Amino acid sequence: MNDAAGGGDDILHVARALDAAGLMPNKSGNVSCRTPGGFLITPSGLPYRELTAAQLVEVEWMPAGPQPRTGGPRPSSEWRLHAAIYDRRPEVAAIIHTHSPRATALACAGRGVPPFHYMIALAGGAVRCMPYETFGTEALAEAALRGLWRRRAVLLANHGVVAVGASLARACAVALEVENLAGQYLDLLAAGLQPQLLTDAELEVVISKFADYGRLDR
Repeated sequence: MNDAAGGGDDILHVARALDAAGLMPNKSGNVSCRTPGGFLITPSGLPYRELTAAQLVEVEWMPAGPQPRTGGPRPSSEWRLHAAIYDRRPEVAAIIHTHSPRATALACAGRGVPPFHYMIALAGGAVRCMPYETFGTEALAEAALRGLWRRRAVLLANHGVVAVGASLARACAVALEVENLAGQYLDLLAAGLQPQLLTDAELEVVISKFADYGRLDR
């Protein structure tokens, strides 16, 4: 996959890879990328291993707001969340929503991921966990946006993870690293240990080194 925003084949590649890795089990989660007229998103309820590019759903920017194109599969139930992020975060070109097991376990406990390892800079800093909202709702979309302020990842309580990036490759890298960090954090907690957290100043140094992963000013 190159460093462009991505397209239909890239969406299929990412969705299948995350499914195979166990981060989007049993048709859960969704993947999208921005297009000139809106965005392309995985459909609702179709197994990723059987998905074709023709079954991806185009959501178009219309005068009345974003509207899924009709006549084919239904878009993911979280298409409104994707639309809200694309509308408010112009630097974001790709979004990945997973139910990855370790990060989702933390989300189900209402806990985010603190800055205990420098690689959390890929997400822009500590990964927040936002209060529970029903899936597919505008309330969930707004919660995700609040959690993503100056971040590239957020945990949604009792739900899962949202990761964003300037390309599908970058969004995927964030989603994978959040799951990795969540596993390390859970291991520390299981051992009865409290991690040593990085200071804001230490994080800023690392974030500056990761500046080419995208802007953090929105």
